[in-house]
Amino acid sequence: MTGLSQPNTPESDTVQLAKVWTSMRNLFGLFMTSLTGLFAVIAVIPLAAIIINVAAQGLPLINFDLFTKLPPPPGLSGGGLGNAIVGTLIVLAIAVVISVPIGVLGAVWLSEFGRGTKIAYWVRFSANVLSGVPAIIAGLFSYTIIVMTMGSFSAFAGGVALAVVMLPIVMRTAEEGLVLVPEDVRLAAFGLGATRFEVVSRVVLPAALPSIATAVTLAVARAGGEAAPLLFTALNNNFWSTDLFRPIATLSVQVYFFAIIPYKPQQDLAWAGALVLLAIILFVSITSRVLTRKRVY
Repeated sequence: MTGLSQPNTPESDTVQLAKVWTSMRNLFGLFMTSLTGLFAVIAVIPLAAIIINVAAQGLPLINFDLFTKLPPPPGLSGGGLGNAIVGTLIVLAIAVVISVPIGVLGAVWLSEFGRGTKIAYWVRFSANVLSGVPAIIAGLFSYTIIVMTMGSFSAFAGGVALAVVMLPIVMRTAEEGLVLVPEDVRLAAFGLGATRFEVVSRVVLPAALPSIATAVTLAVARAGGEAAPLLFTALNNNFWSTDLFRPIATLSVQVYFFAIIPYKPQQDLAWAGALVLLAIILFVSITSRVLTRKRVY
């Protein structure tokens, strides 16, 4: 008969239940997506606040003199942080020269030759522990083996201290990039008659080069803002210096010294130095993010 509703069947009840379940799942997914987005914004707020605050205080002093002149005497205005900027680049260059070859070669051994062995486990464990050691301990280590041996603070000692900080980051990040290279690529190279050395040097390393570059930039970003290890090693210098075996000025130490003295011109220079240091760290961090997106395999 027309006009009479049809009785519910088990199939129609199942369809209705499926629709209700799908709607609830979509609502829950939307809620969780919104919640994670909110937490992501909250996590970015401190970084944005730091950048805005440092930029507001330091931008008025960003000029040519800041990069070309020496710091002024206490209480006097003018001058710049040219020697500290040069010293920072020198110390970071020493740290990169020491840490990157050791870290990359260690990563190659862990991923290609020592995989699954007990010694590889302990090497990896030691690198993880070293990455969590406070940077000031690295400074004390370099002070003991370099400064006390040579009898003088030096840029080289500062580079060694920062190299200790950078080494576990380079090794672990580079190893992860090497492990991500597909095993089929290695087997194909072996099938063509390549030796183990040729496979590693001509196939695996070029394929993992973006990850290795990311490891280096992340390590530089980590070490660039460290002041504690440099206080024990590079110390400071108020003059131009490029001597690797003499005390040298660095941005992080100069900012620390200028921030604690009761003279506004030096405090203003500390803000400007902090902005330059932050710009360097942000640059290498952004570079690492860009390199992470690239894949050659």
